[in-house]
Amino acid sequence: MTRYDNEAERTFVALPPAQGRGFAQTWWGRAWLKALEDAAMDAAQVKTGRRLARAGAVGAVSVRPGRITAVVHDRDRTAHRADVLLERLSDAQWDRFVDMAIERSGHVAALLDRDMPPHLVEDAAAAGIDLLPGMGDLEPECDCGAWDHCGHTAALCYQVARLLDQDPFVLLLMRGRAEGAVLEALQTQGSAPAEGVAPRPEGVDAAEAYAAGQVLPPLPAPPGLGDGPGVPPSLDTEAAAPPGVEPSGLSFLASRTAAEAHRLLAEALRAGHDRRAVDPEPTVAQDAVRLAAGDPGPDVLDRLSDGSGRTREALAAAVRAWRLGGGAALSVLEEEWAVDGDAAARARAALESAWEEDERPSLRARANRWTVVGAPHQLRLDREGRWWPYRREHGRWVPVGGADQDPATALAAAALATGDET
Repeated sequence: MTRYDNEAERTFVALPPAQGRGFAQTWWGRAWLKALEDAAMDAAQVKTGRRLARAGAVGAVSVRPGRITAVVHDRDRTAHRADVLLERLSDAQWDRFVDMAIERSGHVAALLDRDMPPHLVEDAAAAGIDLLPGMGDLEPECDCGAWDHCGHTAALCYQVARLLDQDPFVLLLMRGRAEGAVLEALQTQGSAPAEGVAPRPEGVDAAEAYAAGQVLPPLPAPPGLGDGPGVPPSLDTEAAAPPGVEPSGLSFLASRTAAEAHRLLAEALRAGHDRRAVDPEPTVAQDAVRLAAGDPGPDVLDRLSDGSGRTREALAAAVRAWRLGGGAALSVLEEEWAVDGDAAARARAALESAWEEDERPSLRARANRWTVVGAPHQLRLDREGRWWPYRREHGRWVPVGGADQDPATALAAAALATGDET
């Protein structure tokens, strides 16, 4: 097993102010900020950090394995050294990551393109490697004396989100490997011949089990996740289909069921699965959208459209939402609800703190939807307090990005999306 130099360090010059734009444009950049926003005990400090980062108060950022560092200036120009720590991956975890990436050539190609597609992170998590931080993984240290995230460490995290947008290798360096080491491992181990390994017999020998008496052997390790869902048997036979059975539709349903089973197994094998809430069963109309997201043929798509009570155009918009955020995104697309009470107060506070006074866009509110006056952009609030970006295209509002806790970031995603307003 090759060992690499884990002490590489990169320093990024101070970035200009981020006025009028969100901090994270990529999904992995938003995941980084979610880890900060979910774990910080004081939401006011997070907002202070966002304002400092937006104003350009963060100096050059040093990134090395397990730590990021920068000098952050308060509004009175007082300088503070801020550090955020992130646990390094072990050598064994890095070996598994390299093996996993090599098994799927698309992962190597994505890394070479400085991309981090969701399936790369999901496959890594299934192999016991959490690339992106979760709640509580970002540990703050600041010379201002705060024991939790302060405005200075929060500002550093917001600035790093911009760096991650540009180069996901920044995250890999924080986790313990420099770009050169990662690429060298992918090239070296990818070209090495595989060593033959004798298959291990399955089960327990009967004689050993009998001799052990009441002593039960340990449970076997959970099964590994396959490279992808299985391929359903072909229905292309010479026999005629029974009345009411459409072979193409049945084949499509079988393939989507296999894909969903593979996804559910990947979720079940992921660390912390037992602590996550169980998603509710989808309704028939929601499940029709899930199936339509699998790119069926025109005949099956027509049946799904009719069965779900949607036009083909409405179903296309629903599929677009589903691919961005599943059932939650679909509800935001199709449900309009009144924001009142505490939800309204939190929404107003989020909108007021997201922009400086002279940068705040003019928004026209109706129910849980805020439309930018004079622009084809819209924000929609879900019942969890997250903001979804929408854009008007061909006369209707369509989703153009995933949810974000920060309305400014969500609106920036809407502005960056391409489309024609008619």
